[in-house]
Amino acid sequence: MGRSTHWLNRERIKIYPRIVLGLIVVVFIAWVLLSKDRLDPQGKPLGADFIAFWAASHIALAGHAEDAYNLPSLFKAVQVAVPASQSIFAWYYPPSFYLVVLPLALLPYLAAYLTFILSTLICYLVVLRRIAFNTTARWCLAAFPGLWMNVFHGQNAFLTAALAGAAMLCLRRRPIVAGVFIGLLTLKPQLAVLFPVALLAIGAWRTLISAALTALCFFGLGTAVLGTATISGCISSLGDARHFLESGVLPWAKMPSVFAFLRLLGTPVIGAYAVHGLVAAGAVFAVWYVWRRCADCELRGAALFAATFLCSPYIYDYDLAWLAFPIGWLALAGLRTSWLRGEREVLVAAWLLPLAMDPVATGLHVQIAPFVLIALLVIAVRRAAGSSRTATMVVHRQNSGFISAQ
Repeated sequence: MGRSTHWLNRERIKIYPRIVLGLIVVVFIAWVLLSKDRLDPQGKPLGADFIAFWAASHIALAGHAEDAYNLPSLFKAVQVAVPASQSIFAWYYPPSFYLVVLPLALLPYLAAYLTFILSTLICYLVVLRRIAFNTTARWCLAAFPGLWMNVFHGQNAFLTAALAGAAMLCLRRRPIVAGVFIGLLTLKPQLAVLFPVALLAIGAWRTLISAALTALCFFGLGTAVLGTATISGCISSLGDARHFLESGVLPWAKMPSVFAFLRLLGTPVIGAYAVHGLVAAGAVFAVWYVWRRCADCELRGAALFAATFLCSPYIYDYDLAWLAFPIGWLALAGLRTSWLRGEREVLVAAWLLPLAMDPVATGLHVQIAPFVLIALLVIAVRRAAGSSRTATMVVHRQNSGFISAQ
């Protein structure tokens, strides 16, 4: 990766991921061996958050889908899967994602967990393979902490990242299909919020209309299957989610947002929201600028994915599985042209972020994630600005040559 004088040379990029992967595998084996009664060493169910997916499915299959939004009802369903569990989980998802998890309780808990994680992981890998999948990339991805964080949590980041990545890959040649993927991404709405900004910036009206229609149909189908009461249940649960976010019941150390950074520092809720809003506005502008001024799909995708994590205050460490995409796109840009100062260091920091952010925030009471994400976005914007200037110079030279010839 670049000149041999840089510390991150070709040999190290081959060795370091193998070392990290070895450590992760050792931790994973110890985690499994120390688990008992389907509880991990910390007393949480194996698969952690996945148990809420299974419990919601169990409630819906019993004919009372709206009860999943009720904490006591969900807790009873959790104990059906793991009787020894005393952990409290909540269900905030819209009917669209509820429809996705509906069949899970047809399987025993651990079988459902493995089925969900492996099937969504395959989707994730298939999409990433279209970007970069040589031997070095395979090792970097296999050891990527964001991937393992999602496995440990049993969450849906593989699915959401695959949908977002597939939308980017289809956007130029299959705009309507890209819109379908974006519409499906609304199963977790806070992760789809910047796609309309990007599409408006380039005037991708077919994609935008396709995304809107898909989202409406997806939501409508989920509501038709699960009942209209799930809509009111979802809306009422958002108030609980906001309270838990603001009070720290949802751990800020695991949330890579500007809001969480400020709350960890003791900033009042209103102040934290205000600053977060300013940063989010800057991220929106950055996406608009990159998509409007630069035709490079890789830089557009990198800016969009990095900025997404700066917009919503409700975001988690497992969602950082998305970072494999901007890391890959920006690495390809650096290898294809040349590396700019500080780029490789930021990419390494982004690669390590899902593993490092929680321990650092817990020990130092400082959430480092927003700084890394902003740096990642700055790299994409800087490269896009340079690409735009280069294109302008080329056009100017061509026009000058044409005039001279005349």
